[in-house]
Amino acid sequence: MILPKLHYISQGNTPKEHLENIQKACTSGVELVQLRLKNVPEKKVLELAQETREITSHFQTRLIINDYYKIAKEVKADGVHLGKTDTCPNIVRKYLYTWQMIGGTANTLQDCETLIEKNVDYIGLGPFKFTTTKTNLSPVLGLNGYTAIIETLEAETPILAIGGITLKDVTDVLKTGVYGIAVSGYISHDFSRIKTFNVLLGASSSQEQRHIFK
Repeated sequence: MILPKLHYISQGNTPKEHLENIQKACTSGVELVQLRLKNVPEKKVLELAQETREITSHFQTRLIINDYYKIAKEVKADGVHLGKTDTCPNIVRKYLYTWQMIGGTANTLQDCETLIEKNVDYIGLGPFKFTTTKTNLSPVLGLNGYTAIIETLEAETPILAIGGITLKDVTDVLKTGVYGIAVSGYISHDFSRIKTFNVLLGASSSQEQRHIFK
């Protein structure tokens, strides 16, 4: 499976707004959406995941479910993203279909090494800079933080930068050696930015740069 270079992490004040924003993101050409719902009952998450799967399938957009790996399996999402306090990737791997991917959140070199040992398919490393999207924010990494971690790791696992990234950051962020980026609020405020992100990342045009999973 090929991992897109731009991930849109869903955002909205209500579950309905999440769906509307996912629809807009897909219409604007995003290749992967992560459904990220917090403080919503699991039954509601399942309903929204089913609706999101319908939207993303229509646009042939990949769907990742944040945290709820059982729901990810039930709706046949393309995978699951696990936070630092979520279920261990090794347990999740045994539960999911073999073709479903697992991403993990990291903030430090040690986090990355642990996730690589557990054979995740990609790592969301951040935050790049301060962001209000997430509560209990980990220490900000910046360009130097990414460069130091990626040079030390020398790993094939794709690493996505996340946390307050804007269009003007993309070129410098890519120079650190990250594979791609994940964006939430900045895209939610203007979905036309997806097209520019895709151009800057070479996401849709450059087949050679894409990472093919082992």
